[in-house]
Amino acid sequence: MEHYPVQNSEVFLLGSSHAPNVPPPSPPSPATPCERALSPPPEDLMSMTPPEIQDSCPSFSQRLSNAVHVLGTEATALSCLTRLYETEPVARGGFNSAVEAITRFRCDKGKLVICGIGKSGHIAKKLVATMNSLKIHAIYLHPTEALHGDLGGIGKYDTILLITFSGKTPELIQLLPHFDTSLPLIVMTSHTHPSTCAIIKQRPDAILLPAPIHKSETDSFGFNAPTTSTTMALALGDALAVVISNELHINVQAVFSQNHPGGAIGQAAKGPSKISDLYIRLSDLPSIDHAAITGANVLMSAYQSPSGWVRQGDDTVMSPRRIRRLQQDDFEEPAMCIQGLMVPRKEWIEIPSETSLPQAREWIKSMRSSTCDGETKYSDDAILVVMVDGDVSGVIEIGEVM
Repeated sequence: MEHYPVQNSEVFLLGSSHAPNVPPPSPPSPATPCERALSPPPEDLMSMTPPEIQDSCPSFSQRLSNAVHVLGTEATALSCLTRLYETEPVARGGFNSAVEAITRFRCDKGKLVICGIGKSGHIAKKLVATMNSLKIHAIYLHPTEALHGDLGGIGKYDTILLITFSGKTPELIQLLPHFDTSLPLIVMTSHTHPSTCAIIKQRPDAILLPAPIHKSETDSFGFNAPTTSTTMALALGDALAVVISNELHINVQAVFSQNHPGGAIGQAAKGPSKISDLYIRLSDLPSIDHAAITGANVLMSAYQSPSGWVRQGDDTVMSPRRIRRLQQDDFEEPAMCIQGLMVPRKEWIEIPSETSLPQAREWIKSMRSSTCDGETKYSDDAILVVMVDGDVSGVIEIGEVM
């Protein structure tokens, strides 16, 4: 019988008494280029050279250099935008007109409708949230949903703000013919002149709010994803919100605290809870002491007053709501002859300083409904005087309480 050599796949090491009884290692799994958290290697591999793939990861300095480049680019763009609104007539005039349009009803009626799509839509939603927290009534309108019924949310007293970097977003252009031309239209865009903006060419009466960038995002970062451009829109929207809230509200912090009671901000603010948290000290009101004061004198004093209030002596006050009603014809008139401007002490309504705001509101509502002249005597421009130990400490308009 013939014998043949037996063949197998075993490998014997010379000088070794037996083959190692260790299973062969599994093939390595693919590693991601920047993977840092690797499983500890076996002890017998500790002396091996680290895989070369680690060398392809960005270094610490490269990462931070890229980050600083982005931050620096957007900071430069903001500086350029600031300079634009400091010096450029078209931008300055557009901002002024935008504020006029949004505040034309002093928030008594109407709202701001903000419309954008994509990244601009996200900026629009953030701006709506900021506006509402500052008691500037605003809603977000999605362009596509608007064409499918949401146009019904726009009222006859509203103002429309479109956010579009290109100025020619197809969804917004498609929407334009369906906006009532009697409503003010504001366009926040990269264009710095109306003649270059496609949307404004279709609506020449639109208000231009330029939000350009000094260098294209492709030139800055190598791709054109909205980055610097959305930062400009966000910053300009914040500027609008702050300016408008300062014009509409005497105490913006009190309004914000009332609308933002939750979270860390609410805890830090601890909004007003009593009448004494809101009133303006009588002694802090600028006083016009001479007798021959005119409407113009009152208006100038109110403009220079941090609170917007003015007094004559210690027994007559002029409140912000009443001063805002002054017309040009009143400027030369003696202040005492302007109906409803000056409120003497006998018309002041006393309230204890420790009264809580909910109690004060309920009391005012009951007085308005239970007396014949309640609506007039307790109207929003009526004067509450806050009493401390029987003495007048400060003043507040009923409208600020309500």
